[in-house]
Amino acid sequence: MRTILVIDDNPAVGTALDLLFGLRDIRTLVAGSPEEGLEVLRREAVGLVIQDMNFSADTTSGQEGVELFRAIRGRHPDLPIVLLTAWTSLETAVDLVRAGAADYLAKPWDDQKLLATAENLLELSEATHEVRRARAEFRRRRQVLEERYDLRGLVFAAPETLRVVELACQVARADVPVLITGPNGAGKERIAEIVQANSSVREGPFVTVNCGALPSELIEAELFGAEPGAYTGAASKAREGRFEMADGGTLFLDEIGNLPLAGQAKLLRVLESGQFERLGSSRTRQVKVRVISATNADLAAMIREGRFREDLYYRLNVIELRLPPLAERREDVLPLARHFLDGAAELDEDAARALAAHAWPGNVRELKNALQRAALLCRDGTISAGDLGLPVVRGSTPRPPPAPEPDRAAIEAALAEAHGNVSHAAAALGLSRQALYRRMEKMGIGNRESGMA
Repeated sequence: MRTILVIDDNPAVGTALDLLFGLRDIRTLVAGSPEEGLEVLRREAVGLVIQDMNFSADTTSGQEGVELFRAIRGRHPDLPIVLLTAWTSLETAVDLVRAGAADYLAKPWDDQKLLATAENLLELSEATHEVRRARAEFRRRRQVLEERYDLRGLVFAAPETLRVVELACQVARADVPVLITGPNGAGKERIAEIVQANSSVREGPFVTVNCGALPSELIEAELFGAEPGAYTGAASKAREGRFEMADGGTLFLDEIGNLPLAGQAKLLRVLESGQFERLGSSRTRQVKVRVISATNADLAAMIREGRFREDLYYRLNVIELRLPPLAERREDVLPLARHFLDGAAELDEDAARALAAHAWPGNVRELKNALQRAALLCRDGTISAGDLGLPVVRGSTPRPPPAPEPDRAAIEAALAEAHGNVSHAAAALGLSRQALYRRMEKMGIGNRESGMA
């Protein structure tokens, strides 16, 4: 439940605010002295503090309030604090706002303004708590991964990347094909390496082939091998294909959407039976290969256009790992940038902000190239936004735009999907449980379904 702590030596203030906030279903705790207030904060979870500035009789300096503010701020640096002032000078209150107080209100206060301020600050406090909780959960989940799996030195800090890595590790030991989707340069091969490194065939070969980098007439020979003279320009001796090279290990097929239809039919057969023939040969060969494929293409659209076999798609897509573009995992940008620099240069504040603000249409590959170029152009080992060729972004490091506010249809759909469980629906919407309850109340959405919690 949303909770406010009022610290004021006048009991009438505590009573009045208790009644006022009770109208909004806000729990109010009241402390009559700084010492009592700090004790309440020690044992209770509080979302907002409203504190007086003077506690001793005939005292108007506000010094007691300043000391209380500093004590709370020292122990709870993210807790919002509203100052109630009567005799304190405006200058003192303004100084505390500059030091981190959320707001100050004069006694007697305006009920509507105080309610609005409290609602906004409680929402902010709740969001801050959720961010801290999410960061702690991220660190815990990442530590579990690092202890249990070989992550191949992958550098990441975004929750979106964590989810992909978790799934990659989870399915690694299953003997099924994996399809990794995502834009060019996003790092699909690194995810394939993680799957291979944690698979049952991790001691076997890891063979890669880029289907988009070979002429269509050579892809089949590259994959399945060829006998002498099997095609124009073929070598005078037999050529071993990538499937044979990967026997007992993993074959990574990048840009699988570029595989011609004839090669797709052969690939489907290998996936189903492990059997194939070299070009120009009638001898059937048998291999045991774990296939991981990747593409930036829309395979579903290619199926509709007749350019990709539907049966092959479903055979490859037993498990799909979607790696988002770098623009959707901005927390990865600065850790990756520092990893690529590897101490060769440092980023100044403008460069860091410019990196975080840029959309990176070329993804990780573009980021790496930009940093390599900037490290060569910078002076005194410090990279500026100009060295990166990016516009300067003033102010704090930008964050991704917030998720759109869910409307009534989205909330009702989430509740239906969660079978009425409010906690599960809130998680799906990216809200806290209390935040979802407030939106349900405003929209008149009842918790009629059984099992709502």
